[in-house]
Amino acid sequence: MTLARDMLEASPVKSVLTADDVAAAIDAGMTCAQACTSCADSCLAEEEVAALRRCVVLCVACADVCATTVRLLSRPYGAQHAVTHRALKACARACGSSAEECERHASHHHHCALCAKACRACIQACNTLLEAEAFNELEKLTGA
Repeated sequence: MTLARDMLEASPVKSVLTADDVAAAIDAGMTCAQACTSCADSCLAEEEVAALRRCVVLCVACADVCATTVRLLSRPYGAQHAVTHRALKACARACGSSAEECERHASHHHHCALCAKACRACIQACNTLLEAEAFNELEKLTGA
């Protein structure tokens, strides 16, 4: 069990989503935010930094979106499910863009390979939540 899972279980408010899936998304988002932050920093230290500008920009944006999504998922009390749903979609999209760019550089920069892997794991975790029955029902009701 992870700390994220422990904290969700300790909350007096139970989420409509499965705690294991929410915890997995929180953990993946935190890992991805750290990987993207570190990758962007490593890109800036590379000799050919100009070729890595887009990677830096996408990694920084991805880290920010992941961090925001993690914060939303960590607060079940008063959760606005439509907002969380959109944040998960944005997170998956930001991770996809970052992963694609990092994969372009992965053969030359190990930090990019690691970052792309973290981004792909976060996409999977976000998609698992987006496919949850609770969100599918919400999407039908709100057109989210």
